[in-house]
Amino acid sequence: MAKLQPPQALQSQPAAPDGGWGWVVVGALFVTSALVFGIIRSMGVFFVEFVQYFGESAQAVSWITSIGLAMQQCVSPFGTALCNGYGARPVVMAGGCLSALGFILASQATCVTHLYLTLGIISGSGWALVFTPMVASVMQYFTRKRSLAMALGFTGVGLSSFAFSPLFQLLMEMYTWRGALLILGGLSLNMVACGALIRPLGTYKAVAALAPGESAWSCASLFHRAYSYLELSLLFQRPFLTYSLAITFFNCGYFVPYVHLVAHSRHEGFSQYQAAFVISATGVTDIVGRVVSGWASDLGRLRLPHMLVLWTGLLGLSLLMLPLGSLGGSYPGLLIISLAYGFCAGAMTPLVFSVVPEIVGMERMLGALGLLQMIESIGGLLGSPLSGLLKDLTGSYTASFLVAGGFLLLGTMVMTTLPHFFSCTDQRPLQRHARNYNNNKQQNQQSPESGLMTNSLSEKLNHIDTIPYSQPQVDRDSLQPEPESLGVAHSRLPYHCRINVRARQFCPQPKSVRAVLQLLWSLSRRTV
Repeated sequence: MAKLQPPQALQSQPAAPDGGWGWVVVGALFVTSALVFGIIRSMGVFFVEFVQYFGESAQAVSWITSIGLAMQQCVSPFGTALCNGYGARPVVMAGGCLSALGFILASQATCVTHLYLTLGIISGSGWALVFTPMVASVMQYFTRKRSLAMALGFTGVGLSSFAFSPLFQLLMEMYTWRGALLILGGLSLNMVACGALIRPLGTYKAVAALAPGESAWSCASLFHRAYSYLELSLLFQRPFLTYSLAITFFNCGYFVPYVHLVAHSRHEGFSQYQAAFVISATGVTDIVGRVVSGWASDLGRLRLPHMLVLWTGLLGLSLLMLPLGSLGGSYPGLLIISLAYGFCAGAMTPLVFSVVPEIVGMERMLGALGLLQMIESIGGLLGSPLSGLLKDLTGSYTASFLVAGGFLLLGTMVMTTLPHFFSCTDQRPLQRHARNYNNNKQQNQQSPESGLMTNSLSEKLNHIDTIPYSQPQVDRDSLQPEPESLGVAHSRLPYHCRINVRARQFCPQPKSVRAVLQLLWSLSRRTV
């Protein structure tokens, strides 16, 4: 069976600078997160208009946002695989173009199905190629300040939630919903420029070559590369599966207020601008919550999983109290609880991604983010339509918010089942099986950005002990350089040292000096 040959020579990785050009990449994440999740959160402004124009039920219109969110998360593993093969920069730029195309085509929709295909599938796929690579690009630049950098980058979501809701309402009044979607397509092209700002650290790129005579497009080769690029081995690790299940429950309830809070406010008798201001106000506290969460996380007083459980628990309680705030037509009560919800939602978001390296390690972070996004897409796909169905059955959004809060509290309880959750010290992240590593020390010294620029293929080399003993006699001067799989320039060593190295590989732990001498004598007779 053909085996993978040694990878080509690699250049060493510089350490993460904790700043420098990384702050420019944080700015790019700020803009892209605003144009992805800021738009998703503010799509509720279009919700009432779509229901009235197309004459569809709340459940049918809710599928627009749910499909877009599900595509953004479900396609993320393919985006991370493309990053492993081609780098983050071209992937993000292509995603920006795809997202803009979806909005432009959606402006010509004649039925809800067209919106499913354009806003849901096309724009959602573009968001998948943009968001996860941008998050990983920021992580590669920071170690000690990672939580703060992620929080600052994600403040774009809160700021856009504050600005986009009244802006979209104004655009719909001036240009109708078709003109508003066309303008959003133009805004989405800014993500192309943000992708151009990504500057990967170092030039490390490990390319695993195929054995002579093996086709790069054979089924075995394609399957092995897909398995490695997508980091599918994580699906057999209990900590990662537990964390993914918890985030899926979070996702079932997290986006429900951003889809139905405007409609709930209108249902309670408030005006269009009062309803839009509720979403804008939650955007302000969302920004504050992200910064506070990032700053508190970098203090190191609590473990990141513990802080995530704290904020998600408070977020679930705020959702349970949301219907109580508007009882009796009380606008201040609805606004206060919405502000609390926005603060907790903002504090939770950067921690969801910052916890991932603690579970899987930085080397597998990119693939883990893609798989995590794909698994949690189940929650994003079912959450909003379920709340819309409950509204159709009950006639109000009270049951929708109660169920959403219950999902968040359920995810909080699942988080507590993580291994060593109640420990006060950080635990060692998941590692690949020892046989998948060629040199553990070299792997530990690699900088965290290697996942963005390298594939995760196991460096399986042809071991020297697979060579038969009955080799024909070879002249010493005609020996070819040996592969550098032992961590030294093997071909530059003196010949007697090469024999000793070969002897160690044949017999790693000789039991006596006599056994070593006999082994060296037999090897010298075979090779001389």
